[in-house]
Amino acid sequence: MNNYELMVIFTPVLSDEDFKAGQKKIASLVKTNGGEVLHENPWGLKSLAYPIAKKTTGLYWVMEYKAPSDFNEKLKIQLLRDESVMRHMFTALDKYAVEYNAKKRSGVAAKTETAVEA
Repeated sequence: MNNYELMVIFTPVLSDEDFKAGQKKIASLVKTNGGEVLHENPWGLKSLAYPIAKKTTGLYWVMEYKAPSDFNEKLKIQLLRDESVMRHMFTALDKYAVEYNAKKRSGVAAKTETAVEA
């Protein structure tokens, strides 16, 4: 099982219920194929760097998960078929990225981050 991060940009015309349903659909696909969802983070509506299909905003969602290495191809096919998904990106996480994400979620400052007091 490898660690991955998936960022999905949904079309901005989705209702809040459809946005949540799309998230649950992807998360359940991970779980049914032997994976494990570690963390989900819906960013909400953000501006795009460049227009995609004449849209300048999108609903961002980030999910960190563990899955077998052959699962990403299955997930990619499902994301490409989904009309509500404008873009997606997989990132393989090494042990340092997993550790950093866990510390970030727990609120512990990383070693490279230093607090500057005024």
